[in-house]
Amino acid sequence: MKSLIQTIKKYFKIYKAMFKASFIADLEYRANFLTRILTDIFWYIAQIVTFEVLYQHTDKIGDWNVYQMRVFLGLLFIIDAFYMIIIHENIENMSEKVRKGDLDLLLAKPINSQFMISLQKANTAIIGNLVLGSSWLIYSLAGLPDFNYLRLLWLILLIPCSLIVIYSMRFTFAATAVIFTRSENLQFLWWQVYRIGMRPDSMYVPWIKWIILTVIPVGVIVSIPARALLNPPNYLYLLWPLLLVPLLLYATHRFWNFALKFYSSASS
Repeated sequence: MKSLIQTIKKYFKIYKAMFKASFIADLEYRANFLTRILTDIFWYIAQIVTFEVLYQHTDKIGDWNVYQMRVFLGLLFIIDAFYMIIIHENIENMSEKVRKGDLDLLLAKPINSQFMISLQKANTAIIGNLVLGSSWLIYSLAGLPDFNYLRLLWLILLIPCSLIVIYSMRFTFAATAVIFTRSENLQFLWWQVYRIGMRPDSMYVPWIKWIILTVIPVGVIVSIPARALLNPPNYLYLLWPLLLVPLLLYATHRFWNFALKFYSSASS
Protein backbone atom coordinates (compact mmCIF):
# COMPACT_ATOMS: atom_id res chain seq x y z
CA MET A 1 0.00 0.00 0.00
CA LYS A 2 2.84 2.35 0.86
CA SER A 3 4.55 1.67 -2.47
CA LEU A 4 1.27 2.34 -4.32
CA ILE A 5 0.90 5.73 -2.61
CA GLN A 6 4.52 6.58 -3.45
CA THR A 7 3.93 5.61 -7.09
CA ILE A 8 0.81 7.78 -7.28
CA LYS A 9 2.71 10.71 -5.77
CA LYS A 10 5.53 10.19 -8.26
CA TYR A 11 3.23 10.22 -11.28
CA PHE A 12 1.25 13.15 -9.93
CA LYS A 13 4.46 15.15 -9.52
CA ILE A 14 5.50 14.30 -13.10
CA TYR A 15 2.10 15.28 -14.49
CA LYS A 16 2.12 18.51 -12.49
CA ALA A 17 5.44 19.45 -14.09
CA MET A 18 4.15 18.57 -17.58
CA PHE A 19 0.96 20.58 -17.01
CA LYS A 20 2.98 23.61 -15.91
CA ALA A 21 5.21 23.30 -18.99
CA SER A 22 2.11 23.07 -21.23
CA PHE A 23 0.61 26.16 -19.63
CA ILE A 24 3.80 28.16 -20.17
CA ALA A 25 3.97 27.00 -23.80
CA ASP A 26 0.32 27.91 -24.42
CA LEU A 27 0.87 31.40 -23.01
CA GLU A 28 3.23 32.08 -25.89
CA TYR A 29 0.16 32.08 -28.14
CA ARG A 30 -2.34 33.97 -26.00
CA ALA A 31 -4.69 34.61 -28.91
CA ASN A 32 -5.17 30.85 -29.06
CA PHE A 33 -6.93 30.98 -25.67
CA LEU A 34 -9.53 33.34 -27.05
CA THR A 35 -9.99 31.61 -30.40
CA ARG A 36 -10.43 28.19 -28.79
CA ILE A 37 -13.04 29.57 -26.40
CA LEU A 38 -14.89 31.33 -29.23
CA THR A 39 -14.82 28.20 -31.39
CA ASP A 40 -16.27 26.03 -28.65
CA ILE A 41 -18.88 28.66 -27.78
CA PHE A 42 -20.38 28.01 -31.22
CA TRP A 43 -20.41 24.27 -30.44
CA TYR A 44 -22.11 24.95 -27.10
CA ILE A 45 -24.69 27.14 -28.79
CA ALA A 46 -25.37 24.46 -31.41
CA GLN A 47 -26.03 21.84 -28.70
CA ILE A 48 -28.26 24.18 -26.69
CA VAL A 49 -30.25 25.43 -29.69
CA THR A 50 -30.82 21.87 -30.95
CA PHE A 51 -32.59 20.83 -27.76
CA GLU A 52 -34.32 24.16 -27.19
CA VAL A 53 -35.90 23.83 -30.66
CA LEU A 54 -36.93 20.24 -29.97
CA TYR A 55 -38.62 21.27 -26.74
CA GLN A 56 -40.66 23.83 -28.64
CA HIS A 57 -42.53 20.81 -30.05
CA THR A 58 -42.64 18.45 -27.08
CA ASP A 59 -42.70 18.62 -23.29
CA LYS A 60 -40.38 15.65 -22.75
CA ILE A 61 -37.69 13.71 -24.55
CA GLY A 62 -37.62 10.28 -23.00
CA ASP A 63 -38.40 11.07 -19.37
CA TRP A 64 -36.59 14.44 -19.18
CA ASN A 65 -38.06 17.92 -19.54
CA VAL A 66 -36.22 20.97 -20.86
CA TYR A 67 -34.85 22.00 -17.44
CA GLN A 68 -33.37 18.57 -16.87
CA MET A 69 -31.93 18.52 -20.38
CA ARG A 70 -30.13 21.79 -19.65
CA VAL A 71 -28.47 20.14 -16.66
CA PHE A 72 -27.43 17.26 -18.91
CA LEU A 73 -25.84 19.70 -21.34
CA GLY A 74 -24.03 21.48 -18.51
CA LEU A 75 -22.46 18.21 -17.41
CA LEU A 76 -21.63 17.37 -21.02
CA PHE A 77 -19.78 20.67 -21.42
CA ILE A 78 -17.83 20.19 -18.18
CA ILE A 79 -16.83 16.57 -18.84
CA ASP A 80 -15.90 17.33 -22.44
CA ALA A 81 -13.78 20.31 -21.28
CA PHE A 82 -11.86 18.15 -18.78
CA TYR A 83 -11.31 15.56 -21.49
CA MET A 84 -10.06 18.19 -23.94
CA ILE A 85 -7.71 19.71 -21.35
CA ILE A 86 -6.13 16.52 -20.06
CA ILE A 87 -6.37 13.82 -22.72
CA HIS A 88 -7.58 14.81 -26.18
CA GLU A 89 -4.51 16.34 -27.80
CA ASN A 90 -2.19 13.52 -26.69
CA ILE A 91 -4.33 10.69 -28.01
CA GLU A 92 -5.32 12.50 -31.21
CA ASN A 93 -1.63 12.76 -32.08
CA MET A 94 -0.84 9.10 -31.38
CA SER A 95 -1.13 8.03 -35.01
CA GLU A 96 1.25 10.79 -36.07
CA LYS A 97 3.72 9.81 -33.35
CA VAL A 98 3.70 6.24 -34.66
CA ARG A 99 4.24 7.27 -38.30
CA LYS A 100 7.04 9.74 -37.51
CA GLY A 101 8.76 7.49 -34.98
CA ASP A 102 8.20 9.90 -32.07
CA LEU A 103 6.84 6.98 -30.08
CA ASP A 104 10.42 5.67 -29.84
CA LEU A 105 11.35 8.54 -27.54
CA LEU A 106 8.44 7.87 -25.22
CA LEU A 107 9.15 4.13 -25.07
CA ALA A 108 12.78 4.86 -24.19
CA LYS A 109 11.88 6.91 -21.12
CA PRO A 110 12.18 5.18 -17.72
CA ILE A 111 8.49 5.59 -17.00
CA ASN A 112 5.27 3.90 -18.04
CA SER A 113 4.83 4.49 -21.79
CA GLN A 114 1.03 4.53 -21.61
CA PHE A 115 1.18 7.28 -19.01
CA MET A 116 3.58 9.33 -21.12
CA ILE A 117 1.67 9.06 -24.38
CA SER A 118 -1.66 9.76 -22.66
CA LEU A 119 -0.69 12.75 -20.50
CA GLN A 120 2.40 14.23 -22.10
CA LYS A 121 0.77 17.57 -22.82
CA ALA A 122 -2.22 19.47 -21.44
CA ASN A 123 -4.34 21.79 -23.57
CA THR A 124 -4.64 24.60 -21.07
CA ALA A 125 -6.38 26.87 -23.59
CA ILE A 126 -9.57 24.90 -22.86
CA ILE A 127 -9.69 26.05 -19.23
CA GLY A 128 -11.92 28.94 -20.31
CA ASN A 129 -14.36 26.42 -21.77
CA LEU A 130 -14.49 24.66 -18.41
CA VAL A 131 -15.52 27.94 -16.80
CA LEU A 132 -18.26 28.43 -19.42
CA GLY A 133 -19.55 24.88 -18.97
CA SER A 134 -19.62 25.26 -15.19
CA SER A 135 -21.53 28.54 -15.56
CA TRP A 136 -24.15 26.89 -17.76
CA LEU A 137 -24.56 24.04 -15.25
CA ILE A 138 -25.07 26.51 -12.37
CA TYR A 139 -27.65 28.39 -14.45
CA SER A 140 -29.44 25.13 -15.28
CA LEU A 141 -29.53 23.93 -11.68
CA ALA A 142 -30.97 27.28 -10.60
CA GLY A 143 -33.93 26.59 -12.88
CA LEU A 144 -34.81 23.32 -11.13
CA PRO A 145 -37.47 23.52 -8.41
CA ASP A 146 -36.37 22.25 -4.99
CA PHE A 147 -33.00 20.98 -6.18
CA ASN A 148 -30.97 19.23 -3.49
CA TYR A 149 -27.49 20.73 -3.83
CA LEU A 150 -25.99 17.91 -1.74
CA ARG A 151 -26.34 15.77 -4.86
CA LEU A 152 -23.47 17.75 -6.36
CA LEU A 153 -21.17 15.68 -4.15
CA TRP A 154 -21.81 12.73 -6.47
CA LEU A 155 -19.94 14.60 -9.19
CA ILE A 156 -16.70 14.38 -7.20
CA LEU A 157 -16.87 10.64 -7.81
CA LEU A 158 -18.72 10.36 -11.11
CA ILE A 159 -16.91 12.96 -13.24
CA PRO A 160 -13.51 11.21 -12.78
CA CYS A 161 -15.24 7.93 -13.63
CA SER A 162 -16.66 9.50 -16.79
CA LEU A 163 -13.24 10.78 -17.82
CA ILE A 164 -11.69 7.35 -17.32
CA VAL A 165 -14.44 5.74 -19.42
CA ILE A 166 -13.81 8.23 -22.25
CA TYR A 167 -10.07 7.80 -21.92
CA SER A 168 -10.16 4.00 -21.94
CA MET A 169 -12.36 3.78 -25.00
CA ARG A 170 -10.59 6.56 -26.91
CA PHE A 171 -7.16 5.18 -26.08
CA THR A 172 -8.12 1.71 -27.27
CA PHE A 173 -9.29 3.07 -30.61
CA ALA A 174 -6.15 5.22 -30.95
CA ALA A 175 -3.78 2.39 -29.99
CA THR A 176 -4.84 0.47 -33.10
CA ALA A 177 -2.52 2.87 -34.96
CA VAL A 178 0.40 1.04 -33.33
CA ILE A 179 -0.79 -2.18 -34.96
CA PHE A 180 -1.94 -0.86 -38.34
CA THR A 181 0.14 2.37 -38.53
CA ARG A 182 -2.81 4.08 -40.23
CA SER A 183 -6.22 3.62 -38.65
CA GLU A 184 -8.13 6.79 -39.59
CA ASN A 185 -11.34 4.88 -40.27
CA LEU A 186 -11.30 3.41 -36.78
CA GLN A 187 -10.75 6.88 -35.34
CA PHE A 188 -13.76 8.10 -37.32
CA LEU A 189 -15.76 5.21 -35.86
CA TRP A 190 -14.82 6.37 -32.35
CA TRP A 191 -16.34 9.81 -32.92
CA GLN A 192 -19.59 8.26 -34.11
CA VAL A 193 -19.72 6.11 -30.97
CA TYR A 194 -18.86 9.10 -28.77
CA ARG A 195 -21.69 11.16 -30.29
CA ILE A 196 -24.15 8.53 -29.06
CA GLY A 197 -22.98 9.17 -25.50
CA MET A 198 -23.48 12.91 -25.97
CA ARG A 199 -27.23 12.34 -25.94
CA PRO A 200 -29.34 11.26 -22.93
CA ASP A 201 -29.80 7.51 -22.61
CA SER A 202 -33.55 8.06 -22.23
CA MET A 203 -33.72 8.98 -25.94
CA TYR A 204 -32.93 5.43 -27.02
CA VAL A 205 -35.05 2.29 -27.15
CA PRO A 206 -34.35 -0.14 -24.25
CA TRP A 207 -32.01 -2.49 -26.12
CA ILE A 208 -29.83 0.38 -27.41
CA LYS A 209 -29.84 1.94 -23.95
CA TRP A 210 -28.61 -1.37 -22.49
CA ILE A 211 -25.79 -1.56 -25.05
CA ILE A 212 -24.54 2.00 -24.42
CA LEU A 213 -24.57 1.47 -20.68
CA THR A 214 -22.83 -1.93 -20.67
CA VAL A 215 -21.28 -3.26 -23.89
CA ILE A 216 -20.14 0.09 -25.34
CA PRO A 217 -20.52 2.21 -22.19
CA VAL A 218 -20.61 5.70 -23.71
CA GLY A 219 -23.95 6.21 -21.94
CA VAL A 220 -22.10 6.15 -18.63
CA ILE A 221 -20.18 9.32 -19.51
CA VAL A 222 -22.90 11.94 -19.03
CA SER A 223 -26.25 10.21 -18.50
CA ILE A 224 -25.36 8.58 -15.17
CA PRO A 225 -23.89 11.76 -13.59
CA ALA A 226 -26.95 13.66 -14.83
CA ARG A 227 -29.30 11.12 -13.28
CA ALA A 228 -27.37 11.37 -10.01
CA LEU A 229 -28.22 15.09 -9.94
CA LEU A 230 -31.77 14.90 -11.23
CA ASN A 231 -33.22 11.77 -9.62
CA PRO A 232 -33.27 10.13 -6.18
CA PRO A 233 -30.22 7.86 -5.80
CA ASN A 234 -30.35 4.64 -7.82
CA TYR A 235 -27.36 2.79 -6.39
CA LEU A 236 -27.33 0.25 -9.22
CA TYR A 237 -26.67 3.13 -11.62
CA LEU A 238 -24.19 4.82 -9.30
CA LEU A 239 -22.13 1.73 -8.48
CA TRP A 240 -21.83 0.60 -12.08
CA PRO A 241 -19.20 3.24 -13.05
CA LEU A 242 -17.14 2.27 -9.99
CA LEU A 243 -17.10 -1.35 -11.16
CA LEU A 244 -16.55 -0.43 -14.78
CA VAL A 245 -13.55 1.88 -14.33
CA PRO A 246 -11.00 -0.70 -13.06
CA LEU A 247 -12.14 -3.18 -15.72
CA LEU A 248 -11.64 -0.64 -18.50
CA LEU A 249 -8.26 0.53 -17.19
CA TYR A 250 -7.03 -3.05 -16.95
CA ALA A 251 -8.31 -3.90 -20.44
CA THR A 252 -6.74 -0.74 -21.86
CA HIS A 253 -3.37 -1.51 -20.30
CA ARG A 254 -3.43 -5.06 -21.61
CA PHE A 255 -4.37 -3.90 -25.09
CA TRP A 256 -1.55 -1.34 -25.11
CA ASN A 257 1.01 -3.99 -24.22
CA PHE A 258 -0.47 -6.24 -26.91
CA ALA A 259 -0.30 -3.46 -29.52
CA LEU A 260 3.36 -2.71 -28.72
CA LYS A 261 4.29 -6.22 -29.86
CA PHE A 262 3.43 -5.10 -33.40
CA TYR A 263 5.34 -1.83 -33.22
CA SER A 264 8.32 -1.39 -35.52
CA SER A 265 10.39 1.54 -34.34
CA ALA A 266 11.54 4.21 -36.77
CA SER A 267 15.13 3.14 -36.20
CA SER A 268 14.52 -0.51 -37.08
